[in-house]
Amino acid sequence: MSVLSELSPNLEARECEYLTGITRSWDLLADLSFADLLLCIPDDQSAITSYTIVAHVRPTTSRSIYRTEMEGRRFTEGERPFLDQARQSRTMVDGGLILQTPVERIRTLSVPVVFEGKVLAVLSRDFSPDDQRVAGELEMTYFSLFRRLALMITQNCYPFQDADSETEFSPRVSDGLMLLDAEGRVRFASPNSVSVLSRLHIRQIEGKKLGVEELECDAVTQVFSTRKRQDAEISIHGQAVTLKCLPIIEDDQLTGALALVRDISELRRRDQLLRSKDSTIAEIHHRVKNNLQTISSLLRLQSRRVVANEAKTAINDSVRRIRSIAVVHEILSHNAEDNVQFDEIIRPLVRLVSEDLSSAEKALQFSVEGNLGNLSAAETTALSVALNELMQNAVQHGFSDITSIQSPELKITFGSSDGNLEISVKDNGHGLPEDFSTENYGLGLTIVQNLIEKDLEGSMQIRGEQRKGTNVLIQIPKS
Repeated sequence: MSVLSELSPNLEARECEYLTGITRSWDLLADLSFADLLLCIPDDQSAITSYTIVAHVRPTTSRSIYRTEMEGRRFTEGERPFLDQARQSRTMVDGGLILQTPVERIRTLSVPVVFEGKVLAVLSRDFSPDDQRVAGELEMTYFSLFRRLALMITQNCYPFQDADSETEFSPRVSDGLMLLDAEGRVRFASPNSVSVLSRLHIRQIEGKKLGVEELECDAVTQVFSTRKRQDAEISIHGQAVTLKCLPIIEDDQLTGALALVRDISELRRRDQLLRSKDSTIAEIHHRVKNNLQTISSLLRLQSRRVVANEAKTAINDSVRRIRSIAVVHEILSHNAEDNVQFDEIIRPLVRLVSEDLSSAEKALQFSVEGNLGNLSAAETTALSVALNELMQNAVQHGFSDITSIQSPELKITFGSSDGNLEISVKDNGHGLPEDFSTENYGLGLTIVQNLIEKDLEGSMQIRGEQRKGTNVLIQIPKS
């Protein structure tokens, strides 16, 4: 869409969108025509002197005659006279040309692309006559279908504007193809379609009414009643098939339909396996969280039996660290992927720290600004434990006498620069003591340092002055 818009500035947005609709579905046209397709737009809608190629598609059913992509190339009126003839006459024009690089005779069919009474572009079918195989029933059917769809392009009937562009796959001739008449009976079925339908235990399809006598499906009948493209997914005998049904309209009369079928059984089995895997992983995270909570409860019981204050403090610190890890596993148990929006983690961590404050200390205000985006489970766990430790340090040491501090605040800021994620944990508490040294960290800061520098391959700086608060700056590389 963006490329087409850049190469065709004279067109309105809705006209560009219509042409984009052509390119969304023209893989099928290229395959049916056994040729390269070029979408050519006149550089000047009033005085035609040249055309710009805004899109190019190659066939899978034949050799491409172009060695390079043709988008952005220009043709003068003299180089491609058939383009202007088709545009002026509003009819399909056959012609012959000689390519200079490499020197090769080619045939072209120029198809005017009509939208709301205006010829927006010309679709050029380019092929080498030397490559044309002896036409059998399949080849003749395919090319006949191309001509019928090309005629619909000249009549503003194709592509189907009601069709959802976000489809699971773009139809190609390698999908099973069936040609239906005006009554919905199958007049031609490609070998691939016969193979797909045989897996559904449908052995004979030609001459049958598709959607009624065989392969019961509302999509087939609806295409004849609505004259719009219909898509469906059918599951029979453990097999899954997608069906795309396109109406064929000639001179405003519905003359038949084109049905494309693709076996997606293996794709659906893989989807089921992935869903099962996701459920298993989520269950594992849930159980880990529960086990961590059990360990926390046991440690709390042990803490009540311990007399020594130092031992009690150590146990309580361990409980907090375990709880911060449990928060991560709780979030992951609800997430199908192995990464997490860190926003979902930081706020529960803040709540954990604030819950440990005494009533007098609840005057402390927490704030969180910025966003780190998605982090892996390992990164999230390490960073969660580190931030929990830094917040606890701030509460215990920076605000040990909170009543002496006006408007106590602990602020966490997230950002990024130069390929790094940046985290700031800043408080307006008592600041660092005079004898503070990075060489004699306590256990908490040692844990933080190891997590940041070893696990996350980042860096940490601690800045602060007495009575002016403390700021811990963390940088970790973006994954």
